[in-house]
Amino acid sequence: MSDSSPGKLASATVAVTAGRPASSPNQPMNVPVVLTSTYTASDFSPQPGDLGYGRWGNPTWTALEDTVGALEGGRALAFGSGMAAISAVYGLVPLGGTVVIPDAPYSGTSQLAGELVAAGRITVRAVPMADTAAVVAALDGADLVLLESPTNPLMDVADLGTIIAAAREKGVLTAVDNTFATPLLQQPLSLGAHVVVHSATKYLSGHSDVLLGIVVTAEDSAGIHEKLHGHRTINGAIPGPMEAWLALRGIRTLALRVERASANAAELARRLGDHPAVTRVRYPGLENHPQHELARTQMRGFGAMLSFELAGPAEQAEKVCAATGLWIHTTSLGGVESSLERRRRHGGESKVVPETLIRLSTGIEDVEDLWADLSQALDTIS
Repeated sequence: MSDSSPGKLASATVAVTAGRPASSPNQPMNVPVVLTSTYTASDFSPQPGDLGYGRWGNPTWTALEDTVGALEGGRALAFGSGMAAISAVYGLVPLGGTVVIPDAPYSGTSQLAGELVAAGRITVRAVPMADTAAVVAALDGADLVLLESPTNPLMDVADLGTIIAAAREKGVLTAVDNTFATPLLQQPLSLGAHVVVHSATKYLSGHSDVLLGIVVTAEDSAGIHEKLHGHRTINGAIPGPMEAWLALRGIRTLALRVERASANAAELARRLGDHPAVTRVRYPGLENHPQHELARTQMRGFGAMLSFELAGPAEQAEKVCAATGLWIHTTSLGGVESSLERRRRHGGESKVVPETLIRLSTGIEDVEDLWADLSQALDTIS
């Protein structure tokens, strides 16, 4: 997981050290929670960097943004939720513009796209992320491509380098939802993406107690950064300072959590593949995953998310989810605890997702305890 080189700190170190105040005697090690709606005005006319009003900026947000920006290699902006961040990225598209999205993305991403299409705001081309040729072809005349890799919940891996290069050549704005991989395993800006999006609710915060979103822009995308900042300010899509502080605290242990949870996921994926009730396991770390070699070269690890499918009707998958004790039957992901759900139970989920697909968010518990609970639940339908 290390990406250290001479003169460059490893991401695990950056996660611990970035976004802290200057070190001096008797000063706090952490930026405090700044609870204010207003700031005292500058003398005379406003000056660059003035905070002015609570919707414009906050020192606690800035500490979080500096940290995520350092991890992703760009400039970050914090939003009130992951969907607020996605909405801001859609807002970069001109009226009537075209957006390319996965055919089975996070359901909120597709549902918001559907609302914008119904309002005549955008048109959408939905394509399989694993079909590089189809994605590249869909870029013709597009204004934005919003990629996921790995995708949620099918765990498909997009060829980010090839797609981003093609988008740049065609003048298409490129955004990558990096929630699953985290900046520890993948840095799309280094591959040429203009924008990276995170639901910081998930791995960055890591404790299932915060709603936050992050957008990071490349250093050569200053104009995009300013547009996103303006969108956040005018639309009020701002985070709370307490939420920003909690997310920053969570990032300090991000490397440990991702390493442990990813190791658990890899072992569970292997064991699930041998269980008679399971018909398919979707995890990029498995050699039989269609994009395993791509993931191996494109990522610094395979992450802690996986999905598997069962034979039989959807009720079988629901029975498995209801039969676990340690695994929590719930939506969301990326916390220290392990959770699972049948994704098609949500009405907004893509019809491309199989009815019996169960998505796992693997936590940091002991893997033997996780397997014992999951396997006994699977045995109830075997």
